[in-house]
Amino acid sequence: METINAVKTALEIYHDVIMIEANADAFEKLRNADIDIVFNIAENENGISREAQIPAIMDMLKIPYTGSDPLTLAICLDKSRTKEILSYYGIKTPKFLLIQSIDDLQNFSIDFPVFVKPVAEGSSKGIFNSSYVSNFNELEYESKKYLTEYNQPCLVEEYLPGREFTVAMLGNGNEAQVLPIIELNFEDLPDNMHPIYSFEAKWILDTKENPMDIYTCPAKIDEELRTKINELAHKSYNILRCKDWSRLDVRLDKYGEPNIIEINPLPGILPDPKDNSCFPKAARSAGIEYDELINRVLYYGAKRHNLL
Repeated sequence: METINAVKTALEIYHDVIMIEANADAFEKLRNADIDIVFNIAENENGISREAQIPAIMDMLKIPYTGSDPLTLAICLDKSRTKEILSYYGIKTPKFLLIQSIDDLQNFSIDFPVFVKPVAEGSSKGIFNSSYVSNFNELEYESKKYLTEYNQPCLVEEYLPGREFTVAMLGNGNEAQVLPIIELNFEDLPDNMHPIYSFEAKWILDTKENPMDIYTCPAKIDEELRTKINELAHKSYNILRCKDWSRLDVRLDKYGEPNIIEINPLPGILPDPKDNSCFPKAARSAGIEYDELINRVLYYGAKRHNLL
């Protein structure tokens, strides 16, 4: 609710705002409301299509909204589909195998160590220190656990040993703006934890009361690497047809080349600067405060829908 109220407060600087919850009553409320445009941050509860459900309703009702369309939202939540599309276009992404049943491990041919995670979760759900596996027995155990506990396929991915970054983008097409790159620092993690931004690191160790020095923004990188990351993010953003805003996670492989890990077209936007929320942090580094960030996203969406 803190984020929802912060978005409402920001929009109310210039606009009249009503709030509609993304539940079973949303269709009738949207159909009967006098709405010019929806600022969409709806995730819903069920299925891999859960982030696409409200935008699909708005498409049916011909209501403009901010952010990506249902197809992009559903594809980007499904990490395997995202990687298939990126691979088709020659975008660097770690080698992977989709595990829909434990029998799929018979086709396993990726070098260890590897990384295992649910195919369609966000906010580091299902990404634990134990997701890093170094042999086949561990892989089989973790895969069975994910298939059972998350009731969805899991993704086995080549582990990339290099530095990790996250890239926030605003706008559309070739005019989309890449905000200052954030680097994730893993030096402060306990010695028994792998250098990954796991659920433990994100939600247990890194708190508002005891924040970790987990981010550097802008990232301390040379111009060559900055250009590579920016170009990779821009290409991936447009290939997946992201709209108005998105956050892309990038990690370097053993050769120092940036790879796309995943794309988040509905990025987290915790409003309190004490929270390590990447998109607002990158925006502040670019001189864009929270209220302005929210209204810029609305502007891009309204312009795209020819409302300006």
